[in-house]
Amino acid sequence: MKHLRQITFGLALAASTAGFGSTASAANICFAFQDLETEFWVASHKAIVETLTEMGHSVIERNANEDVNRQLEQVRDCVAQGVDGIILIPQDGESAVTIVKEATSNDVPIVVFNRPPANNDIGVIVVADNAAIAETAAGFVLEQAIAAAPADAKLHAVVIVGDLGDTNAIQRKKGFEAAVAKFPGRFDVTEVASDWDAATALANLEATVTAKPKIDAMFTSSDFLFPTIRSVLEPRGMWKKSGEAGHIPLAGLDGDATACKLIKEGYVDATGVQDLYFEAEASVNAIVKAIEAGETDPNEVIADPGFALTSANLAEREMDMWGCKLLAEGFLDN
Repeated sequence: MKHLRQITFGLALAASTAGFGSTASAANICFAFQDLETEFWVASHKAIVETLTEMGHSVIERNANEDVNRQLEQVRDCVAQGVDGIILIPQDGESAVTIVKEATSNDVPIVVFNRPPANNDIGVIVVADNAAIAETAAGFVLEQAIAAAPADAKLHAVVIVGDLGDTNAIQRKKGFEAAVAKFPGRFDVTEVASDWDAATALANLEATVTAKPKIDAMFTSSDFLFPTIRSVLEPRGMWKKSGEAGHIPLAGLDGDATACKLIKEGYVDATGVQDLYFEAEASVNAIVKAIEAGETDPNEVIADPGFALTSANLAEREMDMWGCKLLAEGFLDN
């Protein structure tokens, strides 16, 4: 029997963890993920697997290596093995719909972590408010660009967009557009397609910078592309710290360790932060709750409000960001 419950921002953690610090019996849980390419996915994988294991559950891990057909077959195999529940990180929103339906039609509860299905009326979905987070982070660097420019000067902003088959990428693009809309007539915008692929982003950003080298602000839809951005800007003398002549106000989204390091060094000005640990804990508790309740077709949206870490609030909020915690633990040294 379905139940739809939207958990409001700020209340999700309390609602999802109450009474579920331990479980009455061990469960067999399939963790199907699309890849471990970025810091966010690596850290998420570690948090989910370690939490489940510490709670006494067994975990069947399946890495689809960004192949939607392989991921569907892996989930079918998990179902055939009789798993009690599934945690899914899908390749995109459309494939997520198919996989969630595959699980629930076989009476296996499923939780979708971070990358929501195109239809949020199925499964338990744990997701960040990508549009709001992107709007805040992008808005910070757009304001910096305006402050540094002559009054009424026309400015050029670059946005690197993700795979637009992914709901998260769509929402991040919308958030950037909402930030630009607050300054009508001030920015010309160039979109750079990345398809969540560093090589694609590199080629397209190279072409953009060659064609229009004057850039007043830049937003990347994912922090994992900061090294790619650096590789394009640095050889051209455009990779500058805040306060240096030629610095390009730069923002991203995810909240990874590299972003934290670059903000502390002054090369990056802001990043939108997804609360990875909250999302991982909420996902684990949601699947355990469904299994213990015998709920095979749960439907719930658990929202992570996130925030933006900026050069202005770094001193106060640094350790609220999962990437800064990992940086302090030496994550980038490994």
